[in-house]
Amino acid sequence: MQKLVIVEDDQTLREELGILLTNAGYEVYSIEEFAGVAKQLVKVNADLVLLDINLPGENGEAILQEFRKESETPVIMLTSRTGEMDEVLSMSYGADDYITKPYNPTILLLRISAVLKRGQKNIQVCKYKDVEVSTIKGTLTRGNSEQVLTKNEMLIFNLLLEHEGEIVSRDELMTTLWDNDEFLNDNALSVNISRLRNKLADLGVSEAIETRKKQGYRLR
Repeated sequence: MQKLVIVEDDQTLREELGILLTNAGYEVYSIEEFAGVAKQLVKVNADLVLLDINLPGENGEAILQEFRKESETPVIMLTSRTGEMDEVLSMSYGADDYITKPYNPTILLLRISAVLKRGQKNIQVCKYKDVEVSTIKGTLTRGNSEQVLTKNEMLIFNLLLEHEGEIVSRDELMTTLWDNDEFLNDNALSVNISRLRNKLADLGVSEAIETRKKQGYRLR
């Protein structure tokens, strides 16, 4: 079930929207304290955020800017304003859509569905064992520990992960790096593999990458 977060200070509107979304099959979480909203949104880790512009304290556009420093989660701005400038600002700050109140419930649900579908096409977070792999941030995360990978390390790890349990030849790895405009000679590839092994070991995942002499590498 996909989780949606509502950031709306009008209690009646918040509750009505919550009922609409729940009946549509979404899990709903509402923000009711309007201090440190961006940090709350990061912690909730939802699939989509419905963010009102007119909020007590920080406005929605400022919250969106701060949230975008930490997350690529889709955001739809909700507002009673009809000015074109608000829409332009919201989209420039990283909003995925913008809808004015009062909104048609059916149209709102269609817009939410469309944004979620776009997001699913661009999902760039996956798992290796209990390690979260984010190609957006270029990180490997396990529990409270995080390792930042270089572009080359991430390209190598992604290819190994796509073929988990299978042997990937050095030639395949070199071709992948070449196709991404990253030239590595044979020695540099070995160095990158070694660094990647060390970072995985630092996360407590030792011996993840197996070397097969004259064949290549395998992610176990």
